[in-house]
Amino acid sequence: MSTTRPCPPPDGQGPGAEGATSAEPPPDRTPSRRLHLVGASGAVPLSRDFTRQALHDWGWLPAVSADHRAAAEDVLLVVSELVTNACLHADGPEELRVSRTGKVLRLEVTDLGSGTPSPRTPHRAGRPGGHGMFIVQRLCLDWGVVRRDGGVGKTVWAELAAPS
Repeated sequence: MSTTRPCPPPDGQGPGAEGATSAEPPPDRTPSRRLHLVGASGAVPLSRDFTRQALHDWGWLPAVSADHRAAAEDVLLVVSELVTNACLHADGPEELRVSRTGKVLRLEVTDLGSGTPSPRTPHRAGRPGGHGMFIVQRLCLDWGVVRRDGGVGKTVWAELAAPS
């Protein structure tokens, strides 16, 4: 029996959201989306694709400028880092929630882990691994952790600015 790793490291690859046709339904403007990830194979690329579709539906993609493209890429990178951290340090993610309000996009990854993520300090750019929360801290307006009652599990959230 083969075992698959449920959360491979982010590779920046995966199916894109390109190929839109005029026969598609109108964009979904729902301000919040949830992706159930318990037992999902390939949680990182699955989460990126899910988020990419939300960005497309909300008008962030296709990008109309370099600033819009950079904002969308930042969101996808932060999703990758948060989900990867849940895979590596918290026995896998349970759920990804992507929501938007005004000019802020919020990402939330829920897991059963007891640890508390934090940027590695001092940050060493040449050292492999351990850059996830440093990247999140640098790209986001704010981020934090909300613990579940009872001490088991948490939600790591991050907020990014919408493109101007």
